[in-house]
Amino acid sequence: MQTHDINHRFLEHFRGAGHTVVPSASLILDDPTLLFVNAGMVQFKPYFLGDAPAPYPRATSIQKCVRTGDIDEVGKTTRHNTFFQMAGNFSFGDYFKDGAIELAWDLLTKSQADGGYGLDPARLWATVYEHDAEAADLWKRLTDIPAERIQTRDGEDNYWDMGVPGPGGPCSEIYYDRGPEYGRDGGPIADEDRYIEIWNLVFMQDVRGELSPKKGHAPIGELPTKNIDTGLGIERLACILQGVENVYETDLVRPVIQKAEELSGRSYGADETDDVRFRVIADHARSGLMLIGDGVTPGNDGRGYVLRRLLRRIVRSTRLLGVQEPVLGEFAAVVRDAMSPGYPELAAEFDRIDSVMRNEEEAFRSTLTTGSKIFDVAVTDTKKSGDTQLPGSKAFQLHDTYGFPIDLTLEMAAEQGLSVDEQGFRELMSEQRERAKEDARARKSGHGDLSTYRNFLDEHGTTEFLGYTDLQAESRVLGVLVDGRSVSSAGAGSEVELILDRTPFYAEGGGQVADTGVLVGPSVRVEVHDVQRAVPGLFVHSATVVAGELGVDTTLESEVDRNRRHAIERSHSATHLVHAAVRGAYGKRAAQAGSLNSPGRMRFDFTAPSAISADVLGGVEEEVNAYLQNDVEVQSYDTTMDRAMELGAVALFGEKYGDQVRVVDMGDYSRELCGGTHVSRIGQLGVVKLVTDSSVGSGVHRVEALVGMDAMRHISKESLLVNQLAEQFKVPSDQLPERIAGVVSKLRSAEKELAQLRVAQVLQSAGTLADKAVDVRGVSLVAEQVPDGVDGGSLRALAGEIRGRLGSRPAVVALFSVDSEGGKVGFLVGVNDAAQDKGLAAGKLVPAFAGEVDGRGGGKADTAQGGGANPAGVTAAVNALRAELDRVVS
Repeated sequence: MQTHDINHRFLEHFRGAGHTVVPSASLILDDPTLLFVNAGMVQFKPYFLGDAPAPYPRATSIQKCVRTGDIDEVGKTTRHNTFFQMAGNFSFGDYFKDGAIELAWDLLTKSQADGGYGLDPARLWATVYEHDAEAADLWKRLTDIPAERIQTRDGEDNYWDMGVPGPGGPCSEIYYDRGPEYGRDGGPIADEDRYIEIWNLVFMQDVRGELSPKKGHAPIGELPTKNIDTGLGIERLACILQGVENVYETDLVRPVIQKAEELSGRSYGADETDDVRFRVIADHARSGLMLIGDGVTPGNDGRGYVLRRLLRRIVRSTRLLGVQEPVLGEFAAVVRDAMSPGYPELAAEFDRIDSVMRNEEEAFRSTLTTGSKIFDVAVTDTKKSGDTQLPGSKAFQLHDTYGFPIDLTLEMAAEQGLSVDEQGFRELMSEQRERAKEDARARKSGHGDLSTYRNFLDEHGTTEFLGYTDLQAESRVLGVLVDGRSVSSAGAGSEVELILDRTPFYAEGGGQVADTGVLVGPSVRVEVHDVQRAVPGLFVHSATVVAGELGVDTTLESEVDRNRRHAIERSHSATHLVHAAVRGAYGKRAAQAGSLNSPGRMRFDFTAPSAISADVLGGVEEEVNAYLQNDVEVQSYDTTMDRAMELGAVALFGEKYGDQVRVVDMGDYSRELCGGTHVSRIGQLGVVKLVTDSSVGSGVHRVEALVGMDAMRHISKESLLVNQLAEQFKVPSDQLPERIAGVVSKLRSAEKELAQLRVAQVLQSAGTLADKAVDVRGVSLVAEQVPDGVDGGSLRALAGEIRGRLGSRPAVVALFSVDSEGGKVGFLVGVNDAAQDKGLAAGKLVPAFAGEVDGRGGGKADTAQGGGANPAGVTAAVNALRAELDRVVS
């Protein structure tokens, strides 16, 4: 049975049982506790947490998931994967344990002819939580599983919670017996290689406190409504139904390995070392394509760093298989063909996805070249020092900075006859992982402080937003918070958070900054400086009580700062138009990757296949301003997601949309899903002026623009500046570029001549400085401060000249250059071969004196340099250097 058929049968089974089929959420959601969506229940968390009412009593989905905690283990075994699909069925206060067990059993054991999976009931086992006798009894009563195939397990295995206080409950897991050839008898508690878990049913019934029942602690209460959250591993079930050993042999993964075999000329299964590389390619190609499809772009931190690491591991693995040509585009096409029947957006967005992958590969191939040079230097230094082992710190640097995995470093080192300090490398990697875990633990606190807001939501419902049509309204204060605690009132000078029954204030979201304004009553005035959605549907106003006493149940007049709001609306509308123009220039590959709409200024990030030319940006600006002259009416309306897609509305990657969406139309030129506020007619923008463009990541570009009067002021200043320059240079303004280029060229030539003269002048002092050499136990030491303003290059040249004048006898030259105005000091140390033979090394001398000038530096045995922030310490530094020289030589 093919995987897409497995998915279809799952959804149809639960659709027939009254479940609403919900599409997979994006892999990136606005959740502070998660880097990527890693379970089917993630998009339903607001309903389980009580942050929002569930729009349906029962739901089902096939959720794409990525887990990246064990990237380094992927490929080494057949059990680790980063991308997988999780099928789930969910009940929000509807059916509970009996319904979940019956529905799961029916689907697993029903014949394939009747729409089920047709698994042999005699091969199925169940586990239950050790304190959940009810679930054990239901398995015996509702299914054909005998008591001896129902096993109990402790909380570590069969209790679920979110890792923080909140909902939780016992689990019941369903296992499939693959047979005695896979391990010993005894059920899941004896051997989880033979008995493979395929489905986990979570009975969400408890409220856990600070201490988790997973660790043996009792829940602190029961949930008011009991929920069901289940997760079936599609890839694991595919292994069983397709009769293969592991996920890498299933129908959606094996084609990637076949492509790698074709490119490399090697065979999967012939060599375990090669097999690891084949599995890395197959897993990471799927994860990489799915992440890019949801809007992630390669970068140096967060999600972007994970994606970059995945893609680069593919390139490295194929190189180790002997493939030198670009490969990511080849693998992307295979994954697209395999996955697009279930995720058609992959085919629709493939040009953009393919472009991102190819650009990253091209960049990494260059990085590999640079990293190889660093590796070569490390090898040379290691051999020169007489060692046969590359330091673990150097291996870690190659891994962390240049993307070299340890296996690549090991292989390259072996070719040079060296080993690698793997223990040192592992320790540094462990330290890095601990830092990552600490960060993850910090992120997990994201739900810890929201209980107060949830209580307001439960008691009063959602905040009514009036700001699409009204900038002034009457609002009632439902809650006042000071330092996160609810209070009945707050006096003048208090910093507060306010919850209102209705508000015209826009809460920050979708790239649009929050409104500001005032709340005014008969004897109180409050200034609002920020608005956020603390939990979905609840607007929290950060404010200062500037006069009077603010109390709960007070009725106030809410008034948004109109000028500021209108300036923000102009920026937001301009962003839509710039987005449309960029897509017109680059096609669908140019997808929005972020935005910021603030008063009079907009920032727009987008993916693009290559460098952005000034001509293209000029064309975007001209096209947008030409369209403004049409003064098209801006319309917004609510409709279904399906209808919005039929109309061609643009949805943003990573955003989560419900069945009902808001569409903003600016004629046929721009149509986007958007919850922000906008101008009523585009002519109100006046003018849009692009002021900066830059690259903010691999394949991600950023443009910033001014809008309305802010743009006009900028243009006026630029015009005035051009006129002043034209007058100064005595040429028409259109000849300014040529005239300025000529002047710059002359200045550079003059600077070059001055630099040459300065170096010559400095070198003239070499003889005088060489004559000042003092003998330190048979080593000639020149340690002097040179005239101010001598740069690093000149220091190096002067030190070389002095060493040459000292002849073949052992010599150390240390020169200090002081920048009197900047309060800094630069230094350079040179050690000739004869001094090195005495055990002296420039790089090892620097630490002995650098502290005297509040500096640091480093280098090789022959030359080292650095700088400091204490010019007054030069004399002490010279003395410290002499003492160190005396110590080493003696």
